[in-house]
Amino acid sequence: MSDTVAPHKSNPARWLVVAVPYLWMLLFFLAPFAIIFKISLSDTAIAMPPYIPVFEGFSAIGDFFSQLDFENYLFLTEDPLYYSAYLSSLRIAVISTFLLLLIGYPVALAMARAPSTIRPTLLMLVILPFWTSFLIRVYAWIGILKPEGLLTLVLQTIGLYGPDDQVQIFRTETAVFIGIVYSYLPFMVLPLYSALEKLDGTLLEAASDLGCPPWKAFWKITFPLSIPGVVAGAMICFIPITGEFVIPDLLGGSNTLMIGKTLWTEFFGNRDWPLASAVAVILLLLLVVPIAIFQNQQQKA
Repeated sequence: MSDTVAPHKSNPARWLVVAVPYLWMLLFFLAPFAIIFKISLSDTAIAMPPYIPVFEGFSAIGDFFSQLDFENYLFLTEDPLYYSAYLSSLRIAVISTFLLLLIGYPVALAMARAPSTIRPTLLMLVILPFWTSFLIRVYAWIGILKPEGLLTLVLQTIGLYGPDDQVQIFRTETAVFIGIVYSYLPFMVLPLYSALEKLDGTLLEAASDLGCPPWKAFWKITFPLSIPGVVAGAMICFIPITGEFVIPDLLGGSNTLMIGKTLWTEFFGNRDWPLASAVAVILLLLLVVPIAIFQNQQQKA
C-alpha cells in the first residue's frame, strides 16, 4: 500500500498547484511590501527617486544598510496628525461597517427567503452597480448632495424645505458615510446572502412548531448560523474602508481626516515618500495583525 501512496505524494503537479498561490503572494504582496518597507527606512531627497539611499549594487551593500534608519517611524509618534488620522479612519470604518451590516443583513435575508425563481434576478440587481465605474458613481453623489443638488430639489418639491433653503450635507462627514455605505453595500450583501442561502429552513419550522416566536428564532438560529457571512462581509468592507481615499476626497470636507487622504498628500503633495511609506507600513500592520490573530483563534476554536 505504501508503494501506491508514495508516487502520489511526489507528484510534481500537486506541488505546482500548491506553489502557485504562494508565488502570487510573493510577487504581488511580499515583494511590494518589502520595497515600501525599505523606502520607509530611507531619507527624503530632492532627486528621482525622492529618497536615499538607492541600491546601487552588491559591492556597496554595507554602506546601503548603514544609511537606513527608523527616524520616519519616530516622527509618526511625535506628530499628532498621523495618529489622529489613524484613529479617525478606524472610527469611520467601524461606524460604516456597522451601518452596512444594519442595512445589508435585511437585504440579504430577504433575498435568501425569496422564491428560488427570482433569486438570480435579485442577485443581479445587487451586483449591477459594479457595471458602472466606481469613480462615476461617487461623482454622481456630488450632484445629489451638493446644496443646489437633486436632494435639495426633491425636499423643496415635497414642501419639507423652503424655496431658499438648502441641504448642507455635501463636504461633511455625513456625506462620506453615505458614499461609503452606497459603494460598499454589495460587498456586505454578497457574503451574507451566501451564508443565509445555505441555512436549513426546517430548523425555523421546528422552532415555530415548538412555540418559538419569529424574533427569538432569528436570534437563536438564523443569526448564529450566519456569523461566518457576517465576519466575511465585515472584513471585506472594514479593511478597504480604513484606507479609503476617493470618497473622503470627493465628498468629505477639510475636517474629514482619513489616513488614505494623508497618504496621498505625503506621496504626491509633499513628495515625502519615506514618511508616506512608514504610514503605509503602520496601516498594514494595524489591519493585518488583528486579522491574523482572529483567524488563528477561529482555527483553534
